[in-house]
Order: sequence, then structure tokens, then C-alpha cells
Amino acid sequence: MPVVTLPDGSQREYPAAVSVAEVAASIGAGLAKAALAGRVNDRVVDTSYLINEDAALAIITDKDPEGLEVIRHSTAHLLAQAVKRLYPTAQVTIGPVIEQGFYYDFAFGRSFTPEDLIEIEAEMTRIVAENYPVSREELSRDEAIAFFRNLGEEYKAKIIEDIPANETLSLYRQGEFVDLCRGPHVPHTGRLKAFKLTKVAGAYWRGDSKNEMLQRIYGTAWPDKKALDAYLERIAEAEKRDHRLLAKRLDLYHIQPEAPGEIFWHPKGWRLVNVLREYLRNVQQDAGYEEINTPLLVDEVLWQQSGHKAKFGNEMFSVSSENHTYLIKPMSCPCHIQIFKDQLRSYRDLPIRYAEFGHCHRSEPSGTLHGLMRVRGFVQDDGHIFCTEEQIQEEVLGFIDQLHRVYRDLGFTHLNYKLSTRPENRVGSEEVWDKAEQALAAALDARGLNWQLQPGEGAFYGPKIEFSMPDCLGREWQCGTIQVDFSMPERLGAYYISEQGDKKPPVMLHRAILGTFERFLGILIEQHAGKFPLWLAPTQVAVMTIASRHDEYAHNLTKSMKNKGLRVNLDLRNEKIGFKIREHTLQYVPYLVVIGDKELEQGTVSVRTLAGKELGSLPLDQLIEQLVAEVNRKGHDLED
Repeated sequence: MPVVTLPDGSQREYPAAVSVAEVAASIGAGLAKAALAGRVNDRVVDTSYLINEDAALAIITDKDPEGLEVIRHSTAHLLAQAVKRLYPTAQVTIGPVIEQGFYYDFAFGRSFTPEDLIEIEAEMTRIVAENYPVSREELSRDEAIAFFRNLGEEYKAKIIEDIPANETLSLYRQGEFVDLCRGPHVPHTGRLKAFKLTKVAGAYWRGDSKNEMLQRIYGTAWPDKKALDAYLERIAEAEKRDHRLLAKRLDLYHIQPEAPGEIFWHPKGWRLVNVLREYLRNVQQDAGYEEINTPLLVDEVLWQQSGHKAKFGNEMFSVSSENHTYLIKPMSCPCHIQIFKDQLRSYRDLPIRYAEFGHCHRSEPSGTLHGLMRVRGFVQDDGHIFCTEEQIQEEVLGFIDQLHRVYRDLGFTHLNYKLSTRPENRVGSEEVWDKAEQALAAALDARGLNWQLQPGEGAFYGPKIEFSMPDCLGREWQCGTIQVDFSMPERLGAYYISEQGDKKPPVMLHRAILGTFERFLGILIEQHAGKFPLWLAPTQVAVMTIASRHDEYAHNLTKSMKNKGLRVNLDLRNEKIGFKIREHTLQYVPYLVVIGDKELEQGTVSVRTLAGKELGSLPLDQLIEQLVAEVNRKGHDLED
């Protein structure tokens, strides 16, 4: 007589083994209809799963995260069934759930086309209407191999051959279609009503480029049409904001095959990089950092001593010269320790804060490269603080304030905070770990921040705080971090003289606000859809003349604006003014200044904003004053 404990603590006793579906029905018809799966003692199972002993049970519906995963997993099977109906010679391989959806890989004699996806999706809808029950079966490993070989599914048989002998495997059947799967799945295909196939791509069998190319069909699935439509709208908006397309249109950078993962910055793009760099340089100077610069090529011996060679050796580029192997630095921390070590340090010198715009390289696989978001050559806003254990909390507080200032100025007003604590494999004493974790937690609490604990997710050398910023499309980006390191300074022989006169390794805080300039700029481009606030815009003002007789006046006022630090584009082309205005509007220049006879006579300028708002004729000094004030406010407290 199993006793089932529900999430609210109530208990129900049943005379015999009972399925998850039967428990849901005993609670209410509405719940029985909504049930997709169950969580039995923290294990997610089908609604047909039998509970034959005392257990804790939660009924999973489409309102639960696990429910959405079950829907997407089942929709991947729905896709495979539709493909097999339409293209019987296609062989199925794997079909996992991924973020925002699923995919399924097929071996087929030709590439699937967009027209094929329309037909497949229609067939999926027919299968949903047929409302097949989804049932679970079990076979031994050898039986499963024979079963799929008999169906002509050689890829499935190969997958099963890699599973240890004597394993019992689960298969799921819906109508004529059977697939190898751990499950769980929805009770019947009629529960899958909101899905969309999104694209086709090539994928190597088992991810190895030496193997045959398969066809990967991507899709997304949601509990209802409203959620699906909202997702598709977000995707459409994300495509409009794609930094690769906007960067081409705005002439910011390009990438070419001769330098994969490396950025060719164009004048406006490099201007944007330098604006951000100078801004960050000033923020760091205000926070007491000293800027340094370290070599790009460093003997591999240093990377062996630091532990990076053993951990990241495959990701590091190397150069040989005069019987020495030099590695192109993937990060700057061991080099910063060399500067710390170059002088005798006292406890009175601490904390010491170093910052570097370090040019780094990592050998990322070519298939993972993606615009500015994933590159091989990049610039990090590397920063390291050398301090005592007692100074950790104060330094973390200072960094949190610094990061908040930067993110606010860049247009990110909401952040999520995660504290990652000691993993199983770690260095340092428990006492030191206690101090470091407590210092990080206390710093977060001191600023009144809600944070999430991530037990065991810290680095082997110390705990860390991760700062994640949701963008305007709800995507979350983790860029900022501060990490406590007890290991590397001691490993590389760094020490200071303590108050007691003995040598003691400093604590090293690794911190980054942007992470990498390239990735952060990609995020920024998409966040602002290319329409940067005035202080960030590569070109802040476009000055346009109506006729050549206005050129000298335009030259003079352009010089006056540049002298005040404004970035100005002077357009003297022999084109109609409407054409010029449209062109600079498409380039998202925040302010457009037009010079004609009236402005020349009155010594004024005619000004309009990117949004089309006419500011009328203004004296040049007044315009410059307004623009400089807006730049200094970084877009805060301004009218929309």
C-alpha cells in the first residue's frame, strides 16, 4: 500500500501500485488532463510509471520547466516520425533537446530544403491530430541492436553498440514509429500543439569531420501557440539586431578566411572600440588601478608553471624560435604576477591593482566561430588585485560598485548574481575557503543584492561571483566576474613581507567587467540595435551643406565641435540634402546638422535628431553645450 507524498506535504495512500496518471486523476480531472509527466523522488518519469512503494511525487504540467523539456523531447520524436513517413529511406540518429528547442539528425541522400520543412511540419500536424498514445517498452542491448538493424536503422544500431553489454534499454512507440530513448515523453501525441521547424544545417556523424555529413533539422516547441508566437517574434527581432548584419551595414568591421576568428576593424568600428577603452580606462583609474602592458609571446615554461599549459594546452597557439617554444598568451594573469614579483613588496603596499587591455588568442574550433561573439583574437579588460585575506571583502565591494557604474552607463540596468563555491577538487585550506566564500557573500549582502548560490561551481583555486545581464530580448549574458585565487601567486613564487616579517603569498583577485571587448561590443550592438547613445556613437554629429557656398562655414563649426571632443562627419558632397539626411539616418548618426543660406546669414545651425525630432535653428555654442552635457550624462536622465 504505497503512500504518496505531494509537494504541499499532504499524503495519499493507495491499495496497490499506482501510476502517476492515476494519482493525478485521484486529485482532480483538471490535473489529470494537464499532466505531462511526474517527478518521483526527484526523478522525472512518464505518467504511466508505476509507484509501488512510498514516494514523493510532483505532477509535471506544461507550466513547469521539466514539462517544457518533455514537450520538446517528444516533439523531436514527432519530427522523426514525420520524416520517416515522408522519406522512408532516411535513417534516424539522435534528437536531443537544446536551449529554446530541439533538433534531429538524419542520414539522407540529399539535403533537406525549406520546402521540405513545410511538408514535414504539415505531416507533424497530422500525426498530432491522429493522437497516438506514447508507450514505453524495454529490450536488452542485443535485442535492441537486432531490432533496429531489422528496421534498416544502422546508425541507431551503432549507437546501441557503444552501450555496455547486459544493459536494458527503453524504447518509445507512437503509431508505427519506434525510437531508442530514456524518456520521459508526453502521454499521447495530441499534447504537442505548438511547434515550428526553423532551419536545416549540416552536422558530422558523432561530431567528427572525418565521418559522413548528416542533415540536422532544428525546431522549437512550446506549451501553446501564444508562447510560440512570442518566441518567434523574439527571434525575428533578434535577427534584425544581429550584430553581424548591423556591423556590415554600419561599416564597423569584417572577417575574412585568411584570418579566421580575427577582426578587421574599420575606422568607425575601431573608433567605437577606443571610445569604450578610454571610458573604461578612466573608470579603472578612478578605482585605483594602474594600467600595465605585458608581452604577447611568453616562453611555455611560464605556462607550465602556472598550470595553464596542462589545462588549456590544446587551446593555445605556439611559435618556435632559437630552440624555444613560445605560447601566444590566452590570458594575462601569469604575466601580471611577473610585474608584482619584480619588486620586493610589503603588506603596506597592498592592495595593488593592475589593469590591462590584453590582446589574447585562443585556438577556438573553426565551427564555433561566430562574428564578434566567438573569436580567436580578442582584447580582455584583464584586471588583477593582489591583496591580503582580510582585504578581499573590501576589494570585492569596490569592484561591484565599479561594475554597476559601467553596466548602467552601457544601458544594462538589471543584473543577476551567482556565487560559485568550492568544488570537490580544490587547493587551499578549508579555513581559507571559508574566509573567501564568506567575504564574497558578505560583499553581495552589503550591497543588498539578491544572489543565487551555485555549490561546487567555483574554480579549483577559489570561489567566484558571476554577473549576468539580461538584454532587451531576455537573453542573459555572463561577462563580468570576480574570482578569488589562492593558488597561482604561490605557484609562481609571488610573495610579500607580512607585518610579522615573514614571506606570504598574496591573494589574487581576477576580475573582468566586459570580459572581452569583441564579445561585449557584439552584445552592445544587438542591445541598442546599432543605435548607440550619443556618448558611444562612432559618429555623433553629421554636418551637411546644401550648397558649396556653405562649405567654409561648415568647416569652421565642425572644427569647433571637434575641439570640444565631439566626433563629427563633415559631408560636403554635391548631393541633394534629402539624400544626405537619409544616408546619415541609415547610419544611425544621433544628430544631423544642416547648413543653408539662413544658417549662414544668422550664424546658427539647423538640427534634427535621429528620431526625426526638429530642434530648429540653434547658436553653435548652445548646440555644443547641449551635446557635451548629454555625452557627460551617458544618456541618463534624458527625455525619450
